[in-house]
Amino acid sequence: MKIVKDTSMEDYNKLVAEKMNFFTKQQIENCVFGDIFLEDLKIYREAQLETVGIKAHFPLWKQPTLDIIQEFIALGFKAKVVSINAKLLDKSFAGRELDQSFIDDLPEGVDVCGENGEFHSFVYDGPIFKNPIPITVSNIVKKEYKSTENKQWDLAFWFAELI
Repeated sequence: MKIVKDTSMEDYNKLVAEKMNFFTKQQIENCVFGDIFLEDLKIYREAQLETVGIKAHFPLWKQPTLDIIQEFIALGFKAKVVSINAKLLDKSFAGRELDQSFIDDLPEGVDVCGENGEFHSFVYDGPIFKNPIPITVSNIVKKEYKSTENKQWDLAFWFAELI
C-alpha cells in the first residue's frame, strides 16, 4: 500500500502501522518526535505507536519555539525549508535555509518553528551528523488539496523538491 491522492485516514493509519511493524521487528522500542504544542498530534502519534509497542518521546514538548530555533542554529544544525503553507507564506520562503535571516523575514503570527503547520524543513547537517547530506533544491512546485467534505481543509502548499 502507498499513499495516493485520495488515501483515507483509515488506509493511512494501516500504512503507518505496517511501516512501524518493520521497526518493531528490528527491536526498536522508542521513537522521538520534535512536536512542541499540538496536543492532538501528540495523542495521535502515541496511540499509533502504542499499537506496535513503540514508546513515543517528545523532548521539545511545551518549550518556547524561539529558544528552540535559536539553539538549533547556534549548535550548527542546517536545514532547508521544504514545504510552505501557501495561505500563510509566499513561494519565496520555499527552499530557503532555515537560518536567522529566514526567521527575521517571517510575518507576524507565523511560528518560528512552523509549529502550526506554516512550514516544514529537512535537516541535512549538524553536530550529530557524521557527514552532511548533499542536497540541492531542484524545483519549487505548488500543490493544491481540495476537500469534498470541508472547505476549511482546502489547502495549497509550495514544495521545494530536493535532490
